[in-house]
Amino acid sequence: MKTVLTNGNIISSCETNPRAEALGFEGDKIIYVGTTDGAPTDGTIIDLAGRTVIPSIVDSHIHPGMVSQSSWHIKLPWTEDVNVLLEFIRDYANAHPKEEIPFLYFEYYPTSMFDTHGPTKELLDSACDDRPCYCQDFGEHLHWMNSKMLELLEVDKDTPDPVPGLEMFVRDGEGNPTGWCKEMAWRHFQDKMFQKIGWTPPIFMTAELMEPFFEFLTRHGITAIAEGLLEGEDQILAMRELERQGKMNVYYDGNVRFWSEQDLPEKIAELQRYANKYTSRHMKFNTMKLFLDGTNESGNSASLHPFANDPTETNYGEIKMETDELSRCFLLCNRNGLDMHIHMVGDRAFRTGCDAVEKAKAEAENLGEPWVCQPIFAHCEIVDPADMCRPAELGITVNWSCHWSGGYFGEVAQEFFGYEKWARMYQFNPIIDSGALVTFSSDVVTFYELHRADPFFSIEIANTRIDLEVPLDPEKYPGSIRPPLSARISLDNLLKGYTINGARQLRWSDRLGSLEVGKVANFNILSANPYEIEQGALHSIYSEKVFFEGNVIWDAGKDQKHE
Repeated sequence: MKTVLTNGNIISSCETNPRAEALGFEGDKIIYVGTTDGAPTDGTIIDLAGRTVIPSIVDSHIHPGMVSQSSWHIKLPWTEDVNVLLEFIRDYANAHPKEEIPFLYFEYYPTSMFDTHGPTKELLDSACDDRPCYCQDFGEHLHWMNSKMLELLEVDKDTPDPVPGLEMFVRDGEGNPTGWCKEMAWRHFQDKMFQKIGWTPPIFMTAELMEPFFEFLTRHGITAIAEGLLEGEDQILAMRELERQGKMNVYYDGNVRFWSEQDLPEKIAELQRYANKYTSRHMKFNTMKLFLDGTNESGNSASLHPFANDPTETNYGEIKMETDELSRCFLLCNRNGLDMHIHMVGDRAFRTGCDAVEKAKAEAENLGEPWVCQPIFAHCEIVDPADMCRPAELGITVNWSCHWSGGYFGEVAQEFFGYEKWARMYQFNPIIDSGALVTFSSDVVTFYELHRADPFFSIEIANTRIDLEVPLDPEKYPGSIRPPLSARISLDNLLKGYTINGARQLRWSDRLGSLEVGKVANFNILSANPYEIEQGALHSIYSEKVFFEGNVIWDAGKDQKHE
């Protein structure tokens, strides 16, 4: 049956036909994009009365598994006062004895709350010492635990770090763990703790556990996602069950994480097993995931310059691989027809990634091997000006989480970079202008921040450089705008990055990402025209209706949960 939407403002994300008045589809396929006068007149006619239609959103880096697993975490009050934090933990522990909650998991404390030495187990012991107690920092890369937790993990001065310098336990002068660790090092030992306390968190993936996450996507018009970090086969099974129930209206691109050149063949085999077993119309598995460095706020990103707070001028941060090893990983992925999605934050990590791609492509050419691997560099928070043009030259996709563009992570990175380098962070316009493929995403990892995956919430922050919830101090930064103004991303580029560019990253641009004849009828009818609303009101735009493969999957007017 044909359906035709007329008299609208159709923003198509199609370069040859960027704007239209009417959109027609039959079944799940678009059959017409053009003027109202030329539109088909048979079938169901819907008069848009000037309302705006865009392709449904592609979130090209998000964590369905981690968000779903976080449902049991305890939300901390947002404060910079450690005494207020400790009082909350103490009161919560007293109100919920260990027989009720054997493991207390709190999120988040501000990364800026502690200096580069971090908090101690003794400090957390003062609030709770009768069971394992854990606090997650705001950036999700720093972890604070009490003495009981370290004891149950069996982590002491003789325990080797999973990845020295990067995924590690912070230690005192005698090698004893202080109670602070980086990059989820504790998870390598968590089974010991859970076995001892006779309890495990409700983290086994089920359709019921994951349903709220996918309901959020549906309400916000997000119908395609790239996995940030696949949590295992049970996550795939849960998503397939949701798909069977008609509750997962999403095209999904999965990945598998690897740590080094040594384990890459084994992890590629795991990915291929998933691909052979679970690939469907809506699900595929084509990407390997690597964490190349840490974060700027925790002082373990890979920097081209010595950190400003290091008097010896010898600390350049940490990196998981150097160019040669990384290039060999690219070559192996290329031979297996796979893409590689890399977490990289520092400018040295970015340059190493570019050098590795350049070397791998040259080696493949020398060997007569066609280059098919798509390198995806996620975050790229600080890029040296000399490297801005390299993604376009090398075919690298750059992925940015738009809601970080303002004051979300504050000024903590200034401790390591100084002001001038800090002010060069989060600049993507030169990369876009050079012709590189730049995609946008949320990278949310917990229910605590899931609301920030609302695409127009993120679009406003990237368009204004002002965070809607944690703005920078207006006395230091006029209007709470993160400098420089030139780094604001245009609405044209934001919509493109959230639609057709995202579809290209997911290798689904033949069917998704733009409103063109022959593509799938995935689109959103918006509450307002983003080009006509005030700049500071973009976050108020929502999807009145969401269409997935020609069917209405969300109607805000009929659902009482819409706010």
